[in-house]
Amino acid sequence: MLNTFSVLSPHLKFKNKFVSINNLAFKFHYRVTFTILLVCTLLVTSRQYIGEHIRCITGGSIPEHVINTFCFFTTTFTVVNHFNETALQEQSIPHPGVGHMNPEDTVKHHAYYQWVPFILFLQAIMFYAPHYVWRTMEGGKIKNLVDGLRMVEISRYYNEDKNITFPSKYTLYSRSELDRKIGIVQGAFRKHLRINHMWASKHVFCETLNLVNVLAQVYFTNYFLGGRFYHLGFDFLEEDFTGTMDVLDTVFPKVTKCHFHKYGPSGTIQKHDALCVMALNVINEKIFTFLWFWYAILIAISILALLWRLITFYLHGRSTKFNELVFSFAWPGTLDFHGIRAITTNFSFSDWLFLYYLARNMDRQIFVALFRGIVSGTTTELDSPKSIQSDEEEDFAAKSTPAASQLLVVEVPENGEDKMG
Repeated sequence: MLNTFSVLSPHLKFKNKFVSINNLAFKFHYRVTFTILLVCTLLVTSRQYIGEHIRCITGGSIPEHVINTFCFFTTTFTVVNHFNETALQEQSIPHPGVGHMNPEDTVKHHAYYQWVPFILFLQAIMFYAPHYVWRTMEGGKIKNLVDGLRMVEISRYYNEDKNITFPSKYTLYSRSELDRKIGIVQGAFRKHLRINHMWASKHVFCETLNLVNVLAQVYFTNYFLGGRFYHLGFDFLEEDFTGTMDVLDTVFPKVTKCHFHKYGPSGTIQKHDALCVMALNVINEKIFTFLWFWYAILIAISILALLWRLITFYLHGRSTKFNELVFSFAWPGTLDFHGIRAITTNFSFSDWLFLYYLARNMDRQIFVALFRGIVSGTTTELDSPKSIQSDEEEDFAAKSTPAASQLLVVEVPENGEDKMG
């Protein structure tokens, strides 16, 4: 049996390699971005790579662990007037933003570094949320319809009375099991056509939610970084990094000041001026610079995905040429003129979109059989399935089991992964 499976395994490679902009947008949001943010969260909480997050010195007047803890959990600051590259080159100041402070000098407090891991983790959850909302509203209909069909093409070669599950999670069904599943699918898809006209609306809502979410995260990150995130990428590209101070030093200072007050021996309040090395900002600057460019890519892809969705909404019921082009992305040459005309004239946008995703996730022959079964119930203008059946499909029907030869629709199992993102 394993030898037969290895010989027939090329039949399983029916997944079309075309990835639409909408699927790409979904996967970039809930898979790629979610993973990136989780990795960043782990990175900023790990001392293995950057050592101590903060190290402060006061000349020995305050124990090191005390001043480190105090300055990390309160706020450090820099002096705005000392972000001066000329003064830094003349060695009038030791570090950008650090130097003698007069009472009238403007200072900038830095407390964001305490919250970076929490913010990154929260953003990871927010990028996964639209996908979770979609899965909840969609109810796994596409997954249920297409899962388990990976080996239907070779089930006609299998004559045993029991199912076989392979390590790859594919299942080779017996003929009786295939018969049973065919009946389940036929009823499930017809039920969808009758009562589930909000399917496309939910999908478009979640695509819009992706764009709204990434815009909200950009706004929130800009607020979190004190209004410096919007132009961070542009400033980074304009910076030549040849001087002693660069644009990232002003947003993520590596050395800051911290004041610690305590009572002296006579009860007088003493102020201790500490110099703090912010090792964590070496990581933070790279994370947020990368996120600026990544969010820009996500925004562009999300906008293009919505524009494409608007085009499909407008043209799906108006242009047979457009439908021919779109379905050729799934399976080139699968549907003839009568089938394309049936899609254009008889399908609502929800049914059209649902059918397209089925086409992207099904074996070609199975989808053709499914489509003909759908069309035969919605229009009388098409020729009979027999009259437009290709030689390849006739051979498939002739050699298949009685169940396989009736494949007008496909089956509804529980688990699997579709191409919808």
